[in-house]
Amino acid sequence: MKQKKDITIYDIAQKLEISSATVSRGLQDHPAINKNTRKKIQDAAKELGYRHNTFASSLRKQKTNTIGVIVHELNSNFITSVLAGIEKVTTEAGYDIIIAHSSESSTKEAANALNLFHKRVDGLIASLAFDTKSLEHFQHFEEKGIPVIFFDRVEEKGESTKVIIDNYKCGYQATQHLIEQGCKRIVLVTANLKRNVYAQRYKGYADALFDNNISLNKNLVLIKDLSEQCGVEAAKEILQMKPLPDGAFITNDFSAAICMQTLKDYGIRIPEDIAIVGFNNDAISKIVEPQLSTIHYPGIDMGEIAARNLISHLKGMSNIKHTQTIVVRSELIVRKSSLKK
Repeated sequence: MKQKKDITIYDIAQKLEISSATVSRGLQDHPAINKNTRKKIQDAAKELGYRHNTFASSLRKQKTNTIGVIVHELNSNFITSVLAGIEKVTTEAGYDIIIAHSSESSTKEAANALNLFHKRVDGLIASLAFDTKSLEHFQHFEEKGIPVIFFDRVEEKGESTKVIIDNYKCGYQATQHLIEQGCKRIVLVTANLKRNVYAQRYKGYADALFDNNISLNKNLVLIKDLSEQCGVEAAKEILQMKPLPDGAFITNDFSAAICMQTLKDYGIRIPEDIAIVGFNNDAISKIVEPQLSTIHYPGIDMGEIAARNLISHLKGMSNIKHTQTIVVRSELIVRKSSLKK
């Protein structure tokens, strides 16, 4: 079947017997064009099937009104809420977003970054994969003056702008809470300690133990991928420990819920035998029995703050290079899973 040619502003101008410049301004709702004429132009455009050539317009303006977003996964309540926050702010500001995900691979992350660079995004918001060791693949953006903001999973030593929570404080609070419930053998289930979020949570855990004169036992630190399978594996490793741990801080709610359910299947009582604290305040934390104590930090706020700062920079209202680190609020929410007392 023969493909129909694209309708241009010249076709609309010919149909209405007006100039192409008038059509162009009418399609942009320019106040200099009479309201009735604007309506005629827009009706004719719809009737003929006119599509605005965003790409050509972008090349002329050297601007695409598009923000790139790179996330490390998509099947996470936290990431979904961050994206909702980004989308809310970008839509209000008249920007589109292009989302790419690395599936926890630095190689895929680098390919995503290059692809978004070639798509000429005006700015980039990114959260790093487990195995990302350097920010080299973001260098193209720096060289072209394209602003980049990192969130949650960031390179702490890098000079780029970051939106994070105080992961050290959260790790300390969760562990301190378990200690106050009488726990002395506390398991930490976390992920790759090369990534800032998990390294800082681990440091908070270790310091809380030290401050309470409890020795750090490396055998109680389980490094996992925080998946569904991780929850099952962690539970089985905990069951093999002698004596049985009396507390667990699991730095992901979904993994914590699966771990808790597996322990219950083996006759372990929560919190009487093992008190448990998760992380993220995902919906699952309120559904499991008993309800899961957790660290709450709103992903939607993180997304909104990252997007707002980026767009403010793009509009020349601020300079993100003057703001190295933005810390989003977080808090410990205590529920039945950790209340021994």
